[in-house]
This record gives sequence, structure tokens and C-alpha cells, in this order.
Amino acid sequence: MDRRRRDTMDPGLPLRSEPPQDRASEQAAWPFVGRAAELTALEAVAGEVRNGGLRVVQLDGDAGIGKTTLLHHWLDGLPDFLVLRAHCHTLERDFAFGTVRRLLRSLLVADPGIEHGHPLNGAADSVVRMLCLPDRPQHVSGARPDGAETIRSLTHLAFRLARRQPLLLAIDDVQSIDPPSLRWLAGLVHQADAHPVLLAVTTRTGERPAPEALFNELAHPSICRTVPLKTLAPESVERLVAEVFDTRPGDPSFAAACHAATDGHPLFLRALLCDARRSGVRPDSKGRERITTFGLHTLHREIRDRLCQGSEDTAALARGLAILGDRRPPELLAAYCGKGEAVIRCAAAELHALGLLRAGDDLCFTHPVVRDTVRAQWSPQEVGEAHARAARVLHLDGRPDEEVAAHLLAAGPVQGGWAVSVLRRAAEEAVRRGAAETAVTYLRHAVHQPITPDEQAQVLLQLATAASHYDPTLAVSYAAGALEGLNDASLRTKAVGVITYSSLLTRDHRGLAVGLAGLTAELSTQELPAPSARERRLRKEALRWWLEFERPSLRSAPGQPSVRVDEELTGSTPGERQLLGIRAFDALRAGKPAGEVIELVNRAGVNLPTFSLDLFPLHYCVARSLLHLDQLDRAEQFCGDLLRETRVRRLDLLSSSLLVYKASILWARGDIAEAAATARAAAEGPWPKGEPPFRLSLEAIRIDTLVEQGDLETAETLAARHAGTDPADVSWEWSRFLMSLSALRTARGDLYGGLSLLRECGHHLATSGALSPVIAPWRSRAAVLQLALGRRREAHALLEEELALARRCEIPRALGVALLAQGAMTDGPRGLALLAEAVSTLERTPARLELARALHAYGRALMQRDDKAGARTAVRRGLDIATACGATSLAQRLQKRLHDAGGRATTRMAHPGGNLTVSEERVTALAAQGYSNKQIAQRLFVSLRTVETHLTRAYRKLHIAGRSQLVAALGNAGGSS
Repeated sequence: MDRRRRDTMDPGLPLRSEPPQDRASEQAAWPFVGRAAELTALEAVAGEVRNGGLRVVQLDGDAGIGKTTLLHHWLDGLPDFLVLRAHCHTLERDFAFGTVRRLLRSLLVADPGIEHGHPLNGAADSVVRMLCLPDRPQHVSGARPDGAETIRSLTHLAFRLARRQPLLLAIDDVQSIDPPSLRWLAGLVHQADAHPVLLAVTTRTGERPAPEALFNELAHPSICRTVPLKTLAPESVERLVAEVFDTRPGDPSFAAACHAATDGHPLFLRALLCDARRSGVRPDSKGRERITTFGLHTLHREIRDRLCQGSEDTAALARGLAILGDRRPPELLAAYCGKGEAVIRCAAAELHALGLLRAGDDLCFTHPVVRDTVRAQWSPQEVGEAHARAARVLHLDGRPDEEVAAHLLAAGPVQGGWAVSVLRRAAEEAVRRGAAETAVTYLRHAVHQPITPDEQAQVLLQLATAASHYDPTLAVSYAAGALEGLNDASLRTKAVGVITYSSLLTRDHRGLAVGLAGLTAELSTQELPAPSARERRLRKEALRWWLEFERPSLRSAPGQPSVRVDEELTGSTPGERQLLGIRAFDALRAGKPAGEVIELVNRAGVNLPTFSLDLFPLHYCVARSLLHLDQLDRAEQFCGDLLRETRVRRLDLLSSSLLVYKASILWARGDIAEAAATARAAAEGPWPKGEPPFRLSLEAIRIDTLVEQGDLETAETLAARHAGTDPADVSWEWSRFLMSLSALRTARGDLYGGLSLLRECGHHLATSGALSPVIAPWRSRAAVLQLALGRRREAHALLEEELALARRCEIPRALGVALLAQGAMTDGPRGLALLAEAVSTLERTPARLELARALHAYGRALMQRDDKAGARTAVRRGLDIATACGATSLAQRLQKRLHDAGGRATTRMAHPGGNLTVSEERVTALAAQGYSNKQIAQRLFVSLRTVETHLTRAYRKLHIAGRSQLVAALGNAGGSS
């Protein structure tokens, strides 16, 4: 197999790179000179990759400076690398995964064994399906892969190839790469640090692909070496002149004149020397005088002059190539130009004789500047008409929809319904590949095509669905427009689903109001009884529940949401499972027994499929229920699965919003430092559009962590941002925020202010139907403040109510918190017994911070009974836990309590790992099991630097030198506790 060149013709793509024989013949005729320093730099990068690890090299320079020539000259001298090449084109920026498809198409054609019986066939099958090869129909039957499967397959295949042989991905003109391909490459370079992968790209100076942030990751100085290309030096020009004219030594003055005329620019220099040689000029003093008469200071004029020398057929072919792109089959060009194939072949021969077309059967301009010159002769209207004609010809030829769509985007409105159908199918394909922005681009163009109102409404719905991946406000706007024109009941329900889901991820109330206007009436519309209508009714009930839960101001009456969830449900349909999830969450909020809630959650979430708009709010209800049920391991696994799925599918907005859920899990575990870091990262973005969803929930977590860390000033700054927030617009988040704000006021000594906020919190929770203390234990906190203010009777009434609710809901955390508050307010043996029960109850939960508080109160009660030894044991244990949680304020109180009991802080360990934080415990546990730092980072969804920091701190705390001593150290820590 030829390892030097792996770029072949792909009938599914509009442009392909140059065949090896053509390039070889041209290089034989045109010497390669003046790039020794650049070649040395490239070889150095290749050597680093041979030694293991990933590198990126960027060749940067102006158009025609010789980037492509240098790249391929270097690649042909790398027999030990598996080289895959691709060339990007401006017209294909909206061709999703076009560059990747070109890279891998060459591999599959050159190595047929990769499909059958090859060790990589598992990964290759998925990639082949994604490529949609028209000459291999046996691979494209059945379901097409979505964006997640495509990304996974591409990455897996790249890693497997690199393990066989160092892999080199060469991409020319990467400034024109399509965003999905750039997104995959940016992810690949951050995952392939242990694989011998080299990515070589060429860019035009000053031009960067979009999104630029992804390219910045790709070209980060830590992994990328940029090799700038300048014009040729005078001595290189002299050598080139000598080789072109076969005169050694030549006349230095002639070479100097050539350099002066072109400034050493390779493209202009080549045109100058070709013209000079064709005109009979010799490299001597006479030739030097004639050089200035050629007028090649502007290459565009030379190209135009050459085109004028050809026939009308030649000009037609040039225009066809300028629009359709290089390496088109003659029959396709003949259809576009309205000529016969024989005429096209004769015109191609004439273009080649004029020096504008490369030699060989593939019809390809000598340089992109030729194409730019041809297109520059047209008016914008003529360019649009040319692209419209190209789209029609490609469509009739059966080319892929995305290829046709690329021309439709460059054209104006096109008559006939075929254009809208092509754009819609191309959008569907783009969404499947994880390129929602590309889909929106296609569909926006489809809306402005001549179509019927009903079809326009369907396109708007498709636009809303695609936009919901990254811009919920835009999605709401499109869905509202679709709802006005849709007549089909199922499609109207789908539009409502997009609006309600998008309302979860936006806080742009002006944009949201457009979609919410009249939405309640739409959901309340009764359909005629029919078997097919039942699922739509269940779906509408689920969406109405969500809308009234998220936006309480839309309810028709106070109290529980008005949706019916009492129908007998088996969970056999998506609508039934959505309502089961809602029933579970409603039962949790109402304080029903945990066993009943868990049974509903299990029925709703068994074999839970991947996230989709049609299933919303099922995943949301399951996630919230698991969190409040204290099933944090399941919640964390659920969050991890969703994060992996949403990141691979490029659901960036939803992926970022899941960080709020992750921060909530960390807070529930008592991992204060990691919860604060996660919430801060989520709050600070970057966010594609506006502020993040669940902003109040993020700020509540951050305020809670700052209070526990004793940083009250920063907490006040965060709280002040929401002084003017309207609680009618924030739903359940407002109650959560009020709890945190009350804790801050109490910590600053404002007991009346803290109590007032807790009362308001209780009012909002009661209005929404949330009675369970597991949602917000506001009563026990208010009781503590009531007692401090001398209102003993009110305090006991609140505590009795919360304790009864906690025993009813049977969730140990809620019961432990209520017992703690009751015991702290009760004197004598009964109070001590209640605190002992609180400690025992909380020990069975992941609520480590609440356990430390209970141990503090229990130690104080033991001190009152003059049991200093028992008090020291309890308080020291609480101190270890509070320190591990990062609860600075609580740890200081426990330290003082321990001193009062006659003890002192020691390095005793309350659990394996000593006073490691929760995050340090988890990282060291995985490291001890043999996971690499990178695997730990991927498993815990943290950065590699975070893993390294946690391990370094853990080694220091455990007094060990490194990973090899972890197992023994953790075992000894467990024994010493």
C-alpha cells in the first residue's frame, strides 16, 4: 500500500486534493528551492511525534506563497507516517464534516481491508455510514449515526490508526474548514496527548476559521508550532532561475531583476518565468531589460489576458470550474455549461495550454487565484444566478444534499419546491452530525424561498428545534412563529415542547414572552377522543405541568399545578414515562414516603433513552428526584452520562447547564471547595447567548459555600446582584435562593432579617405545593432563629411540623436535620438522645456537612453533662469531617469546642485518606485502582490540571512520594481511624 499519498477522488464531495502523479509531474518541471529552514522545522516536529505524543504544526503565509507545495513536498518524504490529506474550500464551510470525510475517504479507498476482517472494522463501519459513500450502499442501510456516534467513531478510529503507525492529518487552507470538522480536531488534540498524532495545517495570513475559539485551541502554543512562510530570498531566486533555464552559473543581474519584479513571491515569480521562457527570453543582460515589460506585477491582469486568448467554450469551462469547483467530471461540467463532453475536453486542453489548468484528466485550476480572478468578473447578481444553476445541476445529478445546499446558500431565491426540500434534508443531516449552527444556516435560507405558509411553518419548527441546541431565545422565537401557522396537532404539540424546553435554558424574559403568550390556552385545548390522540394528550399534560412549575404566574389557581397526573400509567409509551417522572417529583415535593417515590422514579427511568426534546421533562424530573432522595451515586452517574452525551452531541448549552446539577450534587456531599469551583465555572461561562440558566441556583450554591468558608463579604457581593429580582419570574429557584440569603444574614448577626427571609421562603414553597423538608428545611432553620429571639413556642411548633414531615418522607437526611434542630433546642437526657439519633441517622447518609454539625451539637450536649472524654471524641470527629469538607467556619467552632473540652486538634483520620477533601479522596481512590491522570479527568469531568493538583495535595497530606505508595497509604489511613 502506498503510504505517501492518501487522497483520492470522492464523488460525494465537491472538491478533492491533487492526485500524486499530477503533482509529481509539476514538481519535476518546477524546482523546489528556498525552503530548507522550514523543512528543518517540520522535520523537528515530526521527530517529536515519533518519540510519542501529539503535535500540531501550522504553515502560515499569504496566498500563493507556496504553503501547499511545501506541505506536500514534506509529506512525500515521510514514509514512516500514515498520511491523510484534505483541502478545504470556501464554498464548503457549511458542508458538515466535509473535511473529515475527505480525510477518511482516502483511507478507506486505499485500504479496502479496513472494512472486512480488519482489526479496525468496528470503528470503520460507523465512519463509513457517516460518509454515505454512493458506491458502497451495503454500508449505509439502516439508521444513520447521530453526531455523538460520529465523533466517537472518528476519535476511536484515529487512536487505533495511531497505535499501528504514527498518524499525520494534513489539511490545506484550514481557514475554510467546516465548523464540525474543526470541532472534532480541537477535541482530538486535547485527547490524543499520549498518541503519536501530527496535525499539519496551512492558513492564509490574517484569516482564521470560525469559530475562532476552537482554532485557538488547535493552534495553542503549548502543542502547536507555527512556521511562517516569507517570500524567497534573492539567492533562492537565483538558484531557481538557474534550474528553470538550465544555466549554471546564470547571470546574477537577471535573477536580481526577477526578484525585484516579483519581490520573491513564488506565485508571481513562477508566472513571470513561465512567460519569459515561453517568449524566448534568456537569463542574460538582454533578458534582464525585457523582464520589466511583462507587466506581471498584478497576476489578475495576466490571468484575464490569458482567458481572453481562449474561445467562448474555454471561458464557459472556466466559469463552470469557478462555480462548481475543481476536479468535476466532464459530464457534470458539460451539463452546467450546456455543452457536449467533447467540447468540454477540448476547452480543457485549451485552458491547459494557456497555463491556467493543471495537466491530467482531473480538471483543476493551477491556483485558487485563477478562480478568484474568474469570479471577480461577475456582478453579485450573476454570481448568485451561477450558483443557482450549479445547485440545480448538482441536484439533478443526484449529488448529496449538503453539496447542493452549499450552492443554494450562495444563490438567491430559487423557484420550485426542490430547493426547500434539499435545504431541509441537509439541515437534518447537519443536526445528526452535531452541527446545529450549520442546520440553522440552511433553514434560514429555506424560509426565504418561495414556499406555502404551511411549509414555512414547518421550516420554522425545524429551525426552532435546531436553534434549541445553542440559543434558546432564538428557538422560542422560531417556535412561536411556527405555532401561528401550523395546523397539524402533533406538530403544534412539538412546537409547544420546544418553547417549554427552551424556557428552561433562557432568562431572556422579553424573548420568552413571545413564545409564552397564549401557550397555556394551547395546552388546555381538548382534542376529540381517539386512540392516536392519547399520546398527544399525555405529552401536553407533561408540558403544561412543566410550564406551570417553571412559571407559577401562569397558573390558573394557586397550589398544585393543574395538570392531571393520577391516570393509570404503565410506562409503555414516552408520554406515560414523562407523567411517571412528574408523578415521582410531585410525590417527593409533597413529602410522600421515599419508597413510593423511588418506585416511581425507577419505573420512569428504567433504561432511560438518550436525551431528546420529545422526552422533556422526563430527564429533568428523574435528575431532581435522585438528588433530593439522596441517591447521590445514581445522580452522579446520571449526570456523568448526560454530560458525556451532550458534549459529544455538541448540545453545548444543555451540557453547561448540567454543571449546575453537578454543583448541587457536590454540595449535597459536603464537598464545599469542589462545589464552589464548579458553580463558579458554570456561572462565569462562556455562554453562547446571555446569562446561564439556573442563575439563582448557581448563586445560591456559591453563597452557601462562601458562608461556610467564612468569606461573607464576597457572598454579600453576589447577593446584591439580585436585589431587584422579581420572584414571580424565578419559580422554585427563588425559594432556594432565599434559604442561602437567610444563612448569609444570620452569619452576619441579622437574626430578624434571616427569619424574615425564611418565612418568605416557606410561603413560596407552600404556594408551589412543596411541603417536604428535603426540598428546603426552612422550618428547622427558622426555629433556631425563633428560639434565639426568645420565641420558644413558635420555634417548637415549627420543629414539630418539620419532624413529622421528615418522618413521613422517610429520607434520612431530612430526618437527621430535623432531629438535630430538635435536640439542640431540648434540654436534658431527651435532648441528648435526640442528638445521638441525629448523628446515627446522618451517618447513614452522604450528608457529611450535616453530620459534622450534628457532632458539634452532640459534643456540646456531652460537655453540659460533664462528659469531656465523650465530647472530645465527638468534636474531634466532627472537626476532621468539617476540615475535609472545607467548612472553615464550622471547623473553627469545632476547634474551639475541642479546646473547651480539654483536647487539641490532631492529625487523626476520620476515614481512609486522613483529612483529604472529598475530591482528593475520589481522585486518590481512582489513582490507587490504576487509572491514569487523563482517565481520572475524563471520568470525573474535571481538567487534567485539577487531577494533578488534587494528587499533589494528597501525597503531601499522606506523607508519600507518589502513586506507587497510594494503596499502602490509604490502607494504613483506614486502619488508623
